[in-house]
Amino acid sequence: MGFAAAVKVCFRKYFTFSGRASRPEYWWFVLFMLLGGILAAVLDGLLFWGDVSVGAEGVSAETSGPLNGLFGLVTLVPGLAAGWRRMHDSGRSGLFLLYPLIVLVGIAGFANFIGAFDAATTGDVAQMFTGLAGVVLALSVVVLMISPLLVIWWLTRPSQPGPNPYGPNPHEVAP
Repeated sequence: MGFAAAVKVCFRKYFTFSGRASRPEYWWFVLFMLLGGILAAVLDGLLFWGDVSVGAEGVSAETSGPLNGLFGLVTLVPGLAAGWRRMHDSGRSGLFLLYPLIVLVGIAGFANFIGAFDAATTGDVAQMFTGLAGVVLALSVVVLMISPLLVIWWLTRPSQPGPNPYGPNPHEVAP
């Protein structure tokens, strides 16, 4: 599957969270979202007088223009759906795609429960990480830093051979 075909498939399956998506389908669409976001940010900067600079460090675009936000809204659901189907293709539930978000909500809830936010607002960060609660909070932060890498690793796994509970293998089915 090529770039254009992957983008067409992902937009055709805009709200489809069932079934499976091959690696090329998902990663070509991720590249489309990345390039589209950069182009929209640059256009925002040019059209809406944002700060666009090209230098040795790369391209930098800081703007509050609407094009990048609109592009993000248009591609949010198909991007989530493609990732969900990609998780299915590797034999995992689509909920695994949300693992970093679930970890973040859990850490925030735990930190609120132990009063860590109160310590952070007073400037006493060391107090947040004292005692057993501090050890658990520190381990949670490590898990939070690792979880996006784990999700990316899962998204790069090969297709599960043959049919799985989420449908037939996309490499073995004619489009």
